[in-house]
Amino acid sequence: YISGEGYSEADFRHGPFALIDPGFPVIVVAPSGKTLPTLTDFVAKLAERQAETLIISNEKSLSLQGKKMMTLPASLPEWLSPIAAVIPGQIFAMRLAIEKGHVVDAPRGLNKVTVTR
Repeated sequence: YISGEGYSEADFRHGPFALIDPGFPVIVVAPSGKTLPTLTDFVAKLAERQAETLIISNEKSLSLQGKKMMTLPASLPEWLSPIAAVIPGQIFAMRLAIEKGHVVDAPRGLNKVTVTR
Protein backbone atom coordinates (compact mmCIF):
# COMPACT_ATOMS: atom_id res chain seq x y z
CA TYR A 1 0.00 0.00 0.00
CA ILE A 2 1.11 3.56 -0.68
CA SER A 3 0.16 6.62 1.33
CA GLY A 4 -0.57 9.86 -0.46
CA GLU A 5 -1.78 13.28 0.63
CA GLY A 6 -3.60 16.02 -1.24
CA TYR A 7 -2.64 19.67 -0.90
CA SER A 8 -3.64 22.89 -2.55
CA GLU A 9 -0.79 24.51 -4.47
CA ALA A 10 -0.54 27.26 -1.83
CA ASP A 11 -0.41 24.81 1.08
CA PHE A 12 2.19 22.66 -0.68
CA ARG A 13 4.57 25.61 -1.10
CA HIS A 14 4.52 26.27 2.67
CA GLY A 15 6.01 23.09 4.05
CA PRO A 16 5.61 19.90 2.03
CA PHE A 17 7.68 21.45 -0.78
CA ALA A 18 10.74 20.74 1.38
CA LEU A 19 10.13 17.01 0.79
CA ILE A 20 10.87 17.32 -2.92
CA ASP A 21 14.07 15.54 -3.88
CA PRO A 22 14.96 14.28 -7.38
CA GLY A 23 12.51 11.55 -8.35
CA PHE A 24 9.91 12.38 -5.66
CA PRO A 25 6.46 11.62 -7.16
CA VAL A 26 3.95 14.47 -7.40
CA ILE A 27 0.56 14.43 -9.14
CA VAL A 28 -0.58 17.91 -10.23
CA VAL A 29 -4.17 18.56 -11.32
CA ALA A 30 -3.94 21.71 -13.45
CA PRO A 31 -7.01 22.33 -15.61
CA SER A 32 -7.25 25.51 -17.68
CA GLY A 33 -8.86 28.44 -15.91
CA LYS A 34 -8.09 30.99 -13.21
CA THR A 35 -5.61 28.82 -11.32
CA LEU A 36 -3.56 27.75 -14.36
CA PRO A 37 -0.88 30.51 -14.22
CA THR A 38 -0.11 29.71 -10.58
CA LEU A 39 -0.05 25.97 -11.26
CA THR A 40 2.19 26.47 -14.31
CA ASP A 41 4.71 28.24 -12.07
CA PHE A 42 4.34 25.46 -9.49
CA VAL A 43 5.08 22.78 -12.10
CA ALA A 44 8.20 24.74 -13.15
CA LYS A 45 9.39 24.79 -9.53
CA LEU A 46 8.83 21.02 -9.29
CA ALA A 47 10.85 20.56 -12.49
CA GLU A 48 13.71 22.60 -10.99
CA ARG A 49 13.83 20.13 -8.12
CA GLN A 50 13.60 17.20 -10.58
CA ALA A 51 10.36 15.85 -9.11
CA GLU A 52 8.72 12.94 -10.94
CA THR A 53 5.54 14.73 -11.98
CA LEU A 54 2.30 13.37 -13.38
CA ILE A 55 0.23 16.27 -14.68
CA ILE A 56 -3.52 15.97 -15.25
CA SER A 57 -4.51 18.90 -17.46
CA ASN A 58 -6.06 20.10 -20.69
CA GLU A 59 -3.26 22.65 -21.13
CA LYS A 60 -0.78 21.18 -23.62
CA SER A 61 2.03 23.60 -22.71
CA LEU A 62 2.37 21.80 -19.35
CA SER A 63 3.41 18.62 -21.13
CA LEU A 64 6.76 20.29 -21.84
CA GLN A 65 7.42 20.75 -18.12
CA GLY A 66 6.12 17.50 -16.67
CA LYS A 67 7.56 14.03 -16.85
CA LYS A 68 4.20 12.41 -17.65
CA MET A 69 0.82 13.83 -18.61
CA MET A 70 -2.77 12.64 -18.63
CA THR A 71 -4.73 14.91 -20.95
CA LEU A 72 -8.22 16.21 -20.23
CA PRO A 73 -10.52 17.20 -23.13
CA ALA A 74 -9.53 20.63 -24.49
CA SER A 75 -13.12 21.86 -24.67
CA LEU A 76 -13.89 21.04 -21.03
CA PRO A 77 -15.69 23.93 -19.26
CA GLU A 78 -13.78 25.29 -16.25
CA TRP A 79 -16.61 24.50 -13.81
CA LEU A 80 -16.57 20.84 -14.87
CA SER A 81 -12.80 20.33 -14.91
CA PRO A 82 -12.33 19.38 -11.21
CA ILE A 83 -14.86 16.57 -11.58
CA ALA A 84 -13.38 15.33 -14.85
CA ALA A 85 -9.83 15.49 -13.46
CA VAL A 86 -10.71 12.98 -10.73
CA ILE A 87 -11.29 10.20 -13.26
CA PRO A 88 -7.70 9.98 -14.60
CA GLY A 89 -6.47 10.02 -11.00
CA GLN A 90 -8.71 7.10 -10.13
CA ILE A 91 -7.57 5.17 -13.20
CA PHE A 92 -3.93 5.85 -12.29
CA ALA A 93 -4.51 4.61 -8.73
CA MET A 94 -6.24 1.47 -10.00
CA ARG A 95 -3.47 0.66 -12.47
CA LEU A 96 -0.79 1.29 -9.85
CA ALA A 97 -2.54 -1.06 -7.42
CA ILE A 98 -2.80 -3.76 -10.09
CA GLU A 99 0.87 -3.29 -10.99
CA LYS A 100 1.77 -3.77 -7.33
CA GLY A 101 -0.22 -7.03 -7.27
CA HIS A 102 -3.21 -5.84 -5.24
CA VAL A 103 -6.75 -7.04 -5.92
CA VAL A 104 -8.54 -3.74 -6.49
CA ASP A 105 -12.01 -5.17 -5.87
CA ALA A 106 -11.04 -6.69 -2.53
CA PRO A 107 -8.73 -4.37 -0.57
CA ARG A 108 -7.58 -5.54 2.84
CA GLY A 109 -9.86 -4.51 5.66
CA LEU A 110 -12.92 -4.15 3.41
CA ASN A 111 -16.16 -5.26 5.06
CA LYS A 112 -19.18 -5.69 2.80
CA VAL A 113 -21.56 -5.24 5.73
CA THR A 114 -21.54 -2.11 7.85
CA VAL A 115 -22.78 -2.45 11.41
CA THR A 116 -24.03 0.75 13.04
CA ARG A 117 -23.78 0.79 16.80
